[in-house]
Amino acid sequence: MVMHRKIRRSEAKEQDDILAFLAKPESHGVKTPVTRLDTHISHIFLVGDRALKLKRAVKLGFLDFSTPEMRRRACLAELRLNRRTAPVMYLELQSVHRASDGSIGFHEGVPVDWLVVMRRFDDDALLEQVAERGEITRPLLSQLADKIAHFHSQLPPVFGKDSQASLRDIIEGNHKCMEAYENEIFARPDVEELLIKSELLLEKLAPLLDHRDQTGHIRHCHGDLHLANICIWNDVPTLFDCLEFNEQLATIDVLYDIAFLLMDLWHRGLHSEANMLFNRYLDMSGEGAGIAAMPLFLSMRAAIRAHVTALRSESETAANRKARLVEKANAYLLSAVKLLRTLPPRLIAIGGLSGTGKSTLARAIAAKLGLPIGARLLSTDVLRKRMFDVLPEEQLDEQAYGPEQGNQVYAILMAEITNALASSWTVIADGVFAKPEERQKIAALAEDRNISFTGFWLQAPINQLKARVDKRVGDASDADHSVVEKQTRYDIGDLGNWNVIDSSLHPDDVANTILSMLSDP
Repeated sequence: MVMHRKIRRSEAKEQDDILAFLAKPESHGVKTPVTRLDTHISHIFLVGDRALKLKRAVKLGFLDFSTPEMRRRACLAELRLNRRTAPVMYLELQSVHRASDGSIGFHEGVPVDWLVVMRRFDDDALLEQVAERGEITRPLLSQLADKIAHFHSQLPPVFGKDSQASLRDIIEGNHKCMEAYENEIFARPDVEELLIKSELLLEKLAPLLDHRDQTGHIRHCHGDLHLANICIWNDVPTLFDCLEFNEQLATIDVLYDIAFLLMDLWHRGLHSEANMLFNRYLDMSGEGAGIAAMPLFLSMRAAIRAHVTALRSESETAANRKARLVEKANAYLLSAVKLLRTLPPRLIAIGGLSGTGKSTLARAIAAKLGLPIGARLLSTDVLRKRMFDVLPEEQLDEQAYGPEQGNQVYAILMAEITNALASSWTVIADGVFAKPEERQKIAALAEDRNISFTGFWLQAPINQLKARVDKRVGDASDADHSVVEKQTRYDIGDLGNWNVIDSSLHPDDVANTILSMLSDP
């Protein structure tokens, strides 16, 4: 469990002369001022196009930087681990020396401390800033999800870890930290509700967690994957500043790794963005079998943020900033409780010819259905691309669209739906569903499990369908003008109890109609 405490003045005193040296422009051969940033474990100096990071000389419950050698090893670990995702940003290890006359420099004398030298980036490039400006787009989220999924896929599995025990330690540690702030910051009923619900869900998830331990889903991950640790570098979302100081804390389930980022987006009110990232990551990683654990993982990430923010408020002297931190801490606690909310799953199928707007509609409603992070969106177009091991936006040739391949895609769809429903997750299935037997099969899948099913059949004028598919860019569907022409000759058969929807209207109007129908008892 990550425990935090205040840093005593005596712990950092030995670095005073080093800090003074690094703060001077002349130490770096520049004339512009040096900017210093402080965290609870590092001092960062911004010099021109470089950032120099000095580890604080501290010993905490979760790390030990108390000697120069320990700090040197930590710097090397930071370089090695962050080069997995940001090799061009993490440049080198720089020694700091003390000369015989006691002066500090970069060359003369014996090494007394160590710095990580990084390329500096504009603060506006931080994803946290991008989010605050409202500039997180679907293409950016797709890029980011792909990046994280690829990163996770390249990590070697770590066996022998007891995830259930580790997660229990975190839950109990969070609870103890929050107890220390009861009445002052947190309401006791909220703290106790979080503990009880977390422990119950952890116990329920024990078989799944054990299975994931034994089947390679535990890896040495990023460990601190939130919006402030991702930047746009050369137009590409880049993960940096991983948790390098404690390998055990970063050796976790890959879903627990991405849960931090998903929680960060969701807590900021970016629910659609969180849902898009969630679904794209699952599509690209194939980690869908573990989604039953996501509510617990998301809640735990929010709980950690709650107690860390409470700790920050304790050391804040300005009354207005302290009040804001207390408010933030409480908001994280309430999010942690809300993310454990349970709802019965439901299955929604969206069918129709190419160009009717199935995928647009599915994305528009997914974040508003099911558990807080939203519905699992399963698209036959995306599943087909995954079956052929290509990105959703890559085009397949006609051979990938034969009857046999179509049957395989629908079989995969049914298996994915079954798993998600068994994980208590609401599912939106996005496919043509032109054959009566396809519609009957998906409805029966829900009925056999006593799960609510609603089918929607979208339709629009043929000329509008053709115009829509011709305008597509970067879409998972390969359908074009000729495919629509071919589909118009399909014998759709009886739609039964599927709801026929006019999708020629504005997508927002169609989405509102669907959501209204789904909210009716």
